[in-house]
Amino acid sequence: MSTGSDVSTHSSEPAAWNGAPPALALRGLVKRFGQTVAVGGLSLDVPTGSFFGLVGPNGAGKTTTLSLTTGLLRPDAGTAFVLGHDVWSDPVTAKRLLGVLPDGLALFDRLTGTQLLEYVGRLHGLDPALARQRSTELLDVLDLAQAGNTLVVDYSAGMTKKIGLACALIHGPRILLLDEPFESVDPVSAATIRGILRSFASAGGTVVLSSHVMALVEQLCDHVAVIAGGRVLASGPLADVRGDSSLEERFVALVGGQRDVGEGLAWLRSSLG
Repeated sequence: MSTGSDVSTHSSEPAAWNGAPPALALRGLVKRFGQTVAVGGLSLDVPTGSFFGLVGPNGAGKTTTLSLTTGLLRPDAGTAFVLGHDVWSDPVTAKRLLGVLPDGLALFDRLTGTQLLEYVGRLHGLDPALARQRSTELLDVLDLAQAGNTLVVDYSAGMTKKIGLACALIHGPRILLLDEPFESVDPVSAATIRGILRSFASAGGTVVLSSHVMALVEQLCDHVAVIAGGRVLASGPLADVRGDSSLEERFVALVGGQRDVGEGLAWLRSSLG
């Protein structure tokens, strides 16, 4: 298992890697918003072919870290490598390798589901016939075929999440970065998404999943990183990070902050009497 101090010693130069580079290599990422440090010198390796979970409390810096990794935000310091390609010095190559589902994704929601997928496919350089074929396949697998001619603005929250995932998949990326991909998704659709992601990872793809649901991360992921205060507290294979406890127990021990209500909220208990 690695701790935040362990990973920060990694070299920032791709030439220093032995053999193939990791899927993602984050080196000394820093991001401030005014006086608030959202990410403070974060370094982390995501092995190629792993199903990697990012967990942390609200405000830990998970979403900001993913935004820095994908180029949606520019870091104040540090950089991110995608299969050895610097996101900021070689952005076109790096971003072609990524499929991204941000939390609160803004879509072109005045297009139908079919139009949106074909448009995103064309933006990624797919020819019209291939974009149409993949769009049809994705809508079918994600149980959105009947909504293909419906404007995305009229989709439910769960449907919007699924069409966002389809947009992340359509160009055939090597790495998926998913921020809370199961939020607002019904159990049947969640099972379908899990199957797609497991199949992707088993074929050699890399999945990075940010979630607050420890049981979900424990069920899906083989590697995990615990982030708090914009830093990595622990990272490595899931079994190493959680040790002899559950991931949730290990998370609470690392992050702290669990509050003993004790005699507090007496008024709430008395109202039941």
